[in-house]
Amino acid sequence: MAPIQKECDFLVLGGGSGGLACARRASGMYGAKAIVVEVKRLGGTCVNVGCVPKKITWYAAAIQETLHEAKNYGFSVTQDKPFDWKYFSDKRAAYIKRLNGIYEKNLVNDKVEYLHGLAAFVDPHKVKVTLDDNTEVNITAKKILVAVGGYPVVPDVPGAEHGITSDGFFELPEQPKKVAVVGAGYIAVELAGMFNALGTETHLFIRHDKFLRTFDPMVQDKVVEEYERQGIHLHKKSTPKKVTDLGGGKKKVEYSDSNGEGSVDVDCLLWAVGRAPELEKLNLDVTGVKLNEKQHVITDEYQNTNVEHIYSLGDACDRGYELTPVAIAAGRRLADRLFGGIKDAKLVYDNIPSVVFSHPCVGSIGLTEPAAREKYGDENIKIYKSNFTAMYYSMFEQEDKGPTSFKLVCAGKEEKVVGLHILGIGSDEMLQGFGVAVKMGATKKDFDSCVAIHPTSAEELVTMK
Repeated sequence: MAPIQKECDFLVLGGGSGGLACARRASGMYGAKAIVVEVKRLGGTCVNVGCVPKKITWYAAAIQETLHEAKNYGFSVTQDKPFDWKYFSDKRAAYIKRLNGIYEKNLVNDKVEYLHGLAAFVDPHKVKVTLDDNTEVNITAKKILVAVGGYPVVPDVPGAEHGITSDGFFELPEQPKKVAVVGAGYIAVELAGMFNALGTETHLFIRHDKFLRTFDPMVQDKVVEEYERQGIHLHKKSTPKKVTDLGGGKKKVEYSDSNGEGSVDVDCLLWAVGRAPELEKLNLDVTGVKLNEKQHVITDEYQNTNVEHIYSLGDACDRGYELTPVAIAAGRRLADRLFGGIKDAKLVYDNIPSVVFSHPCVGSIGLTEPAAREKYGDENIKIYKSNFTAMYYSMFEQEDKGPTSFKLVCAGKEEKVVGLHILGIGSDEMLQGFGVAVKMGATKKDFDSCVAIHPTSAEELVTMK
């Protein structure tokens, strides 16, 4: 059968959050003829194996923590049986499937054509899509967006194939009794915290003596200390050497760490050592689009590649923020510029708030203290810090109380808030509002002028001395 021929104004390769946001705005708001191609499930990493199922799992872990802590408030809670991993996983999967359907319906509503298949460039303007039934569709497009996202990498360690990645976490048929998580970024820290809270013996292997190393030192120190207090086995300065399948679902992980050589037998080994752009099958070479040393698409501040009509955003490009809202915002602004006539529309990649759903959760926006001192000079930086016990813990024994720590990094005589770092209960929700203030250029005086809401943890941010 001869390939089907199609033409369009805008071809979007990748049905993740960024690509969908861009295509829907281009078509639904500006009337461009748009086509989206996705080889996996609509919604990309975030919806299927990232933010959404992760947050649902975090809620489950938080409920387990609350059940354990309820005795401090006079409740007697007895669990007749352990956490039902299968029930929870099946219900979570059903929710994600509903979301996939909603995403497809939204494409229909915005008149975006959707093809499910594998895309590969034929030349700079033409892409061949192989559909599920092996039908080939050749699409000639005036403009093309590369928004194919990324995938979790597996390290070059003998026996590494016996482990899973964060994708595999959401496919586990039953809860492991004992797990090894390797990695020091937010994915590793989040999943290790969830495993531990749900009752799995958790070993976390990190290359240095701290994790979350792109975050402020206060965050690193406090979360590492809290994870150790909670009973997570933290293997510092560790390097996995070999993985052996012992049969019966068991794996032996051999490693070296700050204590020497060792091994641990686990039910599950999870690699969370980084992600790479999903470009291998795209045949991008024929377009002349340039990649950086980490094989991300090189883009400028407007998401342009070096090829005039090809653009990239999200995890596939080199902008450095692998966050779903960043991809969505970049996608909408790109559509505004390409099809809405807004010539200067672009995402400003400064002061982007981010949250780590650890235990406790962490929120951060702006510069860390070391980065601020390097940029402005020590003499121009003033730090405000607060370490306190959130009221929730007022009924707890001292050894069971979780930490709450806030920091404002201020620069110049006007004490402009150039960094805000918080950890503790509710940090994820309170950061959004304070993120607006930092984005607007608020000063310490502006923070102080806001009347505190009492009693809350958030009030500390507007009352620090």
